[in-house]
Amino acid sequence: MDLLSSYGLFLAKAITVVVAIAAIVLIVLNAALRKRQSGGQLRLTHLDEEYRQMKEDLQLAKMKPHAQKAWLKQHKKEEKLKAKAEKRNAKAGVTEAEKPTLYVLEFKGSMDAGEVSSLREEISAVLAVAQPGDEVLLRLESPGGVVHGYGLAASQLQRLRDAGLQLTAVVDKVAASGGYMMACVADRIVAAPFSIIGSIGVVAQIPNFNRLLKRNNIDVELHTAGQYKRTLTLFGENTDEGREKFQEDLNETHQLFKDFVQQMRPALNLEKVATGEHWYGRQALDLGLIDEIGTSDALIIHHMDRFTVLGVHYARKKKMMDRFTQSASTAAERLILKIWQRGDKPLL
Repeated sequence: MDLLSSYGLFLAKAITVVVAIAAIVLIVLNAALRKRQSGGQLRLTHLDEEYRQMKEDLQLAKMKPHAQKAWLKQHKKEEKLKAKAEKRNAKAGVTEAEKPTLYVLEFKGSMDAGEVSSLREEISAVLAVAQPGDEVLLRLESPGGVVHGYGLAASQLQRLRDAGLQLTAVVDKVAASGGYMMACVADRIVAAPFSIIGSIGVVAQIPNFNRLLKRNNIDVELHTAGQYKRTLTLFGENTDEGREKFQEDLNETHQLFKDFVQQMRPALNLEKVATGEHWYGRQALDLGLIDEIGTSDALIIHHMDRFTVLGVHYARKKKMMDRFTQSASTAAERLILKIWQRGDKPLL
């Protein structure tokens, strides 16, 4: 009896130790996995298969019930024969020549070009597996934003060209200012007829509350080291010298923008288009800002016979607070854009 009791106690201790070790291992593995996935996840979509499935669904919807049944039966038979043939060829060591891949990226840019972090991951993934003959299509939509953000986005796209991959930028709605800077990197720019293109210019607007503060007897002290550390301020009293320096910096940035566009599109008459104006797609084609009129959907469908069309999207995981602030920021940007359109641009 004592022997059984001792054995039972030993067994219980052993099981407890094993369970504890297993629990620790699971916790460590789970933490490592969560840490690995915390940055984001690469999502791949076979756009050509999605389109073909949609096409088949519509074809079936147009048929009578008995015709649908016959079509599905025949389709199932063909798919079965195709699968058998592929299996037979695989056993025999016969491989079909694979079609090149068209990688479809999407960039919907905000004012700060924060989306460039995902674009970087997508481009790195494409460059890791790209083969000769593969191409990249970028669905681009952006009204522009901060210089450094869009400069980095353009540099990320340059990685594709440096690797020898053909890059096509398609603009369905708008690629202005920083958005057009990105588009210029592409070997070919395609735009919809009424998309907004161009706006090769630089703008900065700073409110100044100095007189309001003076009326309320509020002083603001600004201390700097360096003559031009601050040229224009929100609360201090701005000087003509500061304004002149600020304008000089804007002109310098504009010149850098123009030089970049000229480098990417040397045939462009820069003096005619680098005025800060924007043009619609058909006007942009006449001016040489783009190469072709079209939409991203038409272009993707056109490439399906020659390419395997693969959508590449890097989705970053966001905290609840980040989601809230991004939603608020997006709403504010839309409001600003709506006011700008109503005040300065024609409505349809």
